[in-house]
Amino acid sequence: MDIGLLGPLQAQTNGHTFVPTAAKPRQILALLALGAGRMVTVSTLMTELWDDAPPPSAATTVQTYVLQIRKGLDAALGEPGAAKNVLVTRHGGYSLDVPLDHVDVHCFERLAGAGRAAAEQGDSETVSRVLANALGMWRGVPLSDVRAGPILRREVVRLNEMRLSLLDARIETDLARGRHGDLLGELTMLTAAYPLNENLWAHFLTALHRTGHRWRALEAYRRLRDIMVEELGLEPSSRLRRLHQAILSGDGPEQRTDLVDGPQTTAVRRGKPIAAR
Repeated sequence: MDIGLLGPLQAQTNGHTFVPTAAKPRQILALLALGAGRMVTVSTLMTELWDDAPPPSAATTVQTYVLQIRKGLDAALGEPGAAKNVLVTRHGGYSLDVPLDHVDVHCFERLAGAGRAAAEQGDSETVSRVLANALGMWRGVPLSDVRAGPILRREVVRLNEMRLSLLDARIETDLARGRHGDLLGELTMLTAAYPLNENLWAHFLTALHRTGHRWRALEAYRRLRDIMVEELGLEPSSRLRRLHQAILSGDGPEQRTDLVDGPQTTAVRRGKPIAAR
């Protein structure tokens, strides 16, 4: 059984999908997968589906949606009644009892933890490799084809923030390993996709300057400044201004890393798991 949440919802076993077609059962399956191996309470499921205005029949309706998911899972398993051993009824809720390494979000978070451990050991090669593997699991916007209620929305925000943090950590590690040229194409795309992310711009300026593209680094800074002034009415941060001055003066990143490299990122921290209520 494999469940994917880091992109459109995927759920299959024996080569057969069991993703519900109806919107609310899809929400329930996504929420149960995020909390795989743990009970998610009926009240949590009701909050996700109806926020703070559940109908009088909400608990019964949730039960009906769970039965619909089990029906699809039974068909995928090819064994009538087997779904009850996977999507299990608990006192006060339900749990999706599947191994965590069969759900991409949990694999992603496990790799983030491994990256954190490697960073604490100063093993930059492992940090780079592990975080690249974690980021490679993403297929797009998490749960992009699921109508999200308040709990799933928070989870999607958390996962997106975690991805950006891990991306920042991986790039910072690769810069420290001297892979400046290898990063230029990626950073060109990332600064276009996230034009207000100053960490990514700092990495981009550093990579440009360390590969001998001083004029491009200065032009990139001017572009960033124009974007920030126009969009936010703000100047770039002091860190970026110091970096700009270092490049202007020729006292560049390769000589003065204190002007360029920010504090060690906390990117490889684990995000908080879903809180079952």
